[in-house]
Amino acid sequence: MRQIVLDTETTGLDWQKGHKIIEIGCVELVNRRKTKNTFHQYINPDREIDEAAQEVHGLSNEDLADKPFFKDVAKELIQYLGDAELIIHNAEFDLGFLDNELRDSAIPESQLSSRSSVIDTLILARQIHPGQRNNLDALCKRYTIDNSSRDLHGALLDARLLADVYLAMTGGQANLSLDQEDDVADNQTANNFKKINRKGIDLVVTAPTEDDYKQHEQQLDLLDKESSDGAVWRRLNT
Repeated sequence: MRQIVLDTETTGLDWQKGHKIIEIGCVELVNRRKTKNTFHQYINPDREIDEAAQEVHGLSNEDLADKPFFKDVAKELIQYLGDAELIIHNAEFDLGFLDNELRDSAIPESQLSSRSSVIDTLILARQIHPGQRNNLDALCKRYTIDNSSRDLHGALLDARLLADVYLAMTGGQANLSLDQEDDVADNQTANNFKKINRKGIDLVVTAPTEDDYKQHEQQLDLLDKESSDGAVWRRLNT
């Protein structure tokens, strides 16, 4: 299963008023694991950036003067996205801008809003945490995800944070893949594994890591909040 967590920064809030994308950041998830296959591009919007928007992301027209136009990177972006499921926070905003840019780039057949596989994490968060603040900073705090480096918004940084938020909201990151033996060395030390023999069959027993325990407690906290009966596992432990 391939998913792409996507975020953009723009010159302003409304593409219908001529505002443009100035940064795109994407993070790939394969079988609920972040990979190193990211997409990041600054873009020359060929128009002035609103002062309010610049205060959010810190990018100026001078910063982007030597960057490519969207039409110059559009095909590379579409190729990178492929048929992956998209994960976007407030998807209507980003997809509106992206579809407009694709129309202007003369490749309207690649409209992203027409995809059937788009997860809007803002809608998802509102369903899980009704009546609460569900912006990215609030979700990072709720799920104890370190966003201390987020002094300003940035598309790739925000996509990485959103990937962690999405995985936490939906059950945590899958740490092991049965058909990718090299992942073991990347994610857990050898001390977390031992073999046992049961009826002539070698089985690998994986000891939970501290991060596994932390994510488990986060899910139990969520169950305590959302269920009137609380988390069953905690009652069993007592």
